[in-house]
Amino acid sequence: MNKTSIQTEENAQETSREKIIVRTSIIGIIANVLLAAFKAAVGLLSHSIAVILDAVNNISDAGSSVITIVGAKLAGREPDKKHPFGYGRIEYLSAMVISVIVLYAGVTSLVESIKKIINPEAPDYSAVSLIIIGVAVLVKFFLGRYVKATGEKVNSDSLINSGEDARLDAVISASTLVAAAIFLIFHISLEAWLGALISLVIIKSGVEMLKDTISRILGEGNDPELAKGIKQTVRSFPDVQGAYDLVLHNYGPEAWNGSIHIEIPDTYSADKLDALIRDIEETVYKKHNVILTAVGVYSMNTKDPFITETRKKVQSIVLAHEHVKGMHGFYLDQENKHMRFDVVISFDAQDRTAVWQQIVADVQEAFPDYELRIAMDLDFS
Repeated sequence: MNKTSIQTEENAQETSREKIIVRTSIIGIIANVLLAAFKAAVGLLSHSIAVILDAVNNISDAGSSVITIVGAKLAGREPDKKHPFGYGRIEYLSAMVISVIVLYAGVTSLVESIKKIINPEAPDYSAVSLIIIGVAVLVKFFLGRYVKATGEKVNSDSLINSGEDARLDAVISASTLVAAAIFLIFHISLEAWLGALISLVIIKSGVEMLKDTISRILGEGNDPELAKGIKQTVRSFPDVQGAYDLVLHNYGPEAWNGSIHIEIPDTYSADKLDALIRDIEETVYKKHNVILTAVGVYSMNTKDPFITETRKKVQSIVLAHEHVKGMHGFYLDQENKHMRFDVVISFDAQDRTAVWQQIVADVQEAFPDYELRIAMDLDFS
């Protein structure tokens, strides 16, 4: 399987995923518009600011679903000359817009609630209005579960955010029922205060969604489980002594490209190496849905026992340093007195450069006749 066939298969999967996102979002739009209409009517008739704000929140949820559909459609566009890696990251932008809408709704609701606290107005509930709110609680709860579960299934941040927001709305509507019960029993109106509390919860939710989405846009580290799985797959091939320097680039949900280095014996011929790399690329895509755009090679000495022993000695020196996570790519040129390898230093080190300099000094002291080429590697995975 070459990269063209891999890309074709990936496009087919993306089309199916897009249909699921659109269908789920349409269900959300219909449910939220109906709920908003009922809640707005109840809120106006009962003079309940909390119910009216809840209706406004449903409208914003419907708008979020529209943005999700638009984002999914745009993200599903075929790669072109200007964007050869596709448009998948548009989904992160749509998720960010949804976060901003949620945040704006929370701030607006807080302002209105404060106005009602200053100038209170007693609510007037009816049995019909309370029944409608109760039904809304159930609808939003199950809608939220469905949308979030679908979002997790197809790895859509927009659906996950919308589903979580819907479940939060169910809690908010349930709180409105509690406030209504308190008013009917004790004749104490908590409407405006409840509206303010609801607003703060919405604001908090919007900030967290925005923070998570911006983090994805900036570029997060590799998913540890995905990275571990890919390395295990690569190391499972015969003659692959190690898999290192895995770097994954995310171009949208379910759109991963990456590169990796493998360590193989120095006896490998070019044609045998070519076949190995092609097999690795195909297997990694089938098992992990990741396209390896590059597979680099570290040549491992196998012909000289002295070099093997030297490698072990160098490795013991390197791994004795704190914050060192590994060493790879070792090669010794006895004739020209050159020694080269990469050392992975953890981001937990207060001064990674200082750790690297100490390693160079210690290895140089043990092998004063050799010219060292020690690269300080990054722990991407």
